[in-house]
Amino acid sequence: MCGIVGFIEKQREDISDVLVNSLLILQHRGQDAAGVITYDRSFHLKKGQGLVQQIFQKKHIQRLKGFMGIGHVRYPTIGPGTGEDAQPFYTNHPYGIGIVHNGNVMNFFSLKRKLWNERKWQVNSLNDVEVILNVFAMALEDFETGKETDFVSNIFKAVETVYSLVRGAYSVILLIGDRGLLAFKDPHGIRPLSMGIKQGGIGFASESVVFDYSLHKLKRELLPGEAVFVDKDLKVFSRNILKNTYRPCIFEWVYFSRPDSIINGIGVLEARKRLGRALGKKIKQMGIHPDVVIGIPDTGRPAAIEVANELKIPVSEGLIRNRYITRTFIMPRNTKRHSSVRQKLNPVMSEIKDKNVLLVDDSIVRGTTSSEIVKMVRSIGAKKVYYASYSPPVISPCYYGIDMTTNEDFIARDKNLDEVRKIIGADLIIYGELKDLASILPFKEPCMACFNNNYPIKPQKDDIEDIEKDRLQWNLL
Repeated sequence: MCGIVGFIEKQREDISDVLVNSLLILQHRGQDAAGVITYDRSFHLKKGQGLVQQIFQKKHIQRLKGFMGIGHVRYPTIGPGTGEDAQPFYTNHPYGIGIVHNGNVMNFFSLKRKLWNERKWQVNSLNDVEVILNVFAMALEDFETGKETDFVSNIFKAVETVYSLVRGAYSVILLIGDRGLLAFKDPHGIRPLSMGIKQGGIGFASESVVFDYSLHKLKRELLPGEAVFVDKDLKVFSRNILKNTYRPCIFEWVYFSRPDSIINGIGVLEARKRLGRALGKKIKQMGIHPDVVIGIPDTGRPAAIEVANELKIPVSEGLIRNRYITRTFIMPRNTKRHSSVRQKLNPVMSEIKDKNVLLVDDSIVRGTTSSEIVKMVRSIGAKKVYYASYSPPVISPCYYGIDMTTNEDFIARDKNLDEVRKIIGADLIIYGELKDLASILPFKEPCMACFNNNYPIKPQKDDIEDIEKDRLQWNLL
């Protein structure tokens, strides 16, 4: 999962400031690397490993001149996440094209081999966005006629080629030199991408909260299989190229997105509150009577309030978050996650000691964070610790951009409730219901593959083997 932004403002020469600040707003979506590329009469690029504030200093922002640009924060799901894999990527031909994406190309390794064997196009990195860039650039070059009137049509044809070759989930923004910005979504619209407008400018972003800062008005979410091109005069062209059933990733509402974002017209905060109410009703029916409800910061807190309201018991800030520690779920290795949980959260004795505590979390994936939290709460004198997840058990790999791509990632995959409870160390484990999760979205079939093993795009055996081999290799570092 990553965060992407793109802006074009006809009368502006310093779009970099807006891009960098927008990446700060999306920092929760990726903390391994970040980058920006802008265009005036040539490309200007700055990227590197680390947080946005570590990478971009005043001197970098000042040299990133241009009236249009794109930016990225990275959470790696393919490769080791080194500096050379940071986005944006760019190619000089045709026109000069920069690219950022959010998602995951399932057939990255086979496409990488195909591009070399058939066309001698070199994919140099272990970042899957590079194959999208090469496929698009190759197709655009093939369709080139030399006629200016054919340019927009050729862009959409090149996107169609991407759809025919690239399997997976991806939202993409391309910066085409002296031409404009192009944005498109995969045919199922799995990863989010919004469009915003204001006087003299148009923007694209992974989450609508970016537009609250940039003062764009949220126009809409891009449709599945849709491409939108904005030329340098801000004329907008859109085409529904390859539309399938809309399958937006439900994990965006469960965990990834900021609570103040709106995706597909549904507020993330409201979705989490609905899940909390449903969880509270289930706990009430179970006849459990805790003394206090504590939401695990930050995503668990809105649901915890609703659970407490249903149970008519107090809710408390019993776990205090250190704001200088980044998100533990998207850290690359288990050893780092274990140590960071202790640094990130600290229990409040007055709210926990001698009480039966109900902890409310967004999900239980690996069990790493959950077990550490239970240990902390017990260590300061909780009588009983109930651990509740407002989402169902996570049981299946995600091949669409969340770093849980191997079966070994899931504590609940081959264990029953009591076995999960013993590993985590809680007195009781409570999961939300799949039907309640599905009910928060007005879509017939949102992507819930990690919960129900129903994949919008069925991964092929060779692709799974390549992905598992890659993750095993880099997780051992």
